[in-house]
Amino acid sequence: MPKTIMVVEDVTSMRGLVAITLNTAGYHVVEACNGEDALKRLAEQKVHMIISDVNMPSMNGLEFLKIIKSNPDYKFIPVVMLTTQGDETTKKKGQMAGAKAWIVKPFKPESILKVVQKIIG
Repeated sequence: MPKTIMVVEDVTSMRGLVAITLNTAGYHVVEACNGEDALKRLAEQKVHMIISDVNMPSMNGLEFLKIIKSNPDYKFIPVVMLTTQGDETTKKKGQMAGAKAWIVKPFKPESILKVVQKIIG
């Protein structure tokens, strides 16, 4: 049974690129367009990992991260932030909120796979 990864990203083409990369490597992917959408989808199915953008409408990635880390049902799901923001201040906020890793866009597909394999196998 393949492990399930949720990709939370508001840009359809970017979400698709990450999903294709993960699907090709044998993972099952659940897609969400923002934090609110991701919370709904989390209630519907178990995921092993979340890859989330930071800048999104409705609920940004850091808000989403804080909500799931405060929920006993989701707090142990590893979350990787995928964003254009590589500054130390934003990274620190993400780490303090519970992010396991930080990938800066643009990225190479192999870099996402290395992080995923390191965290969930």
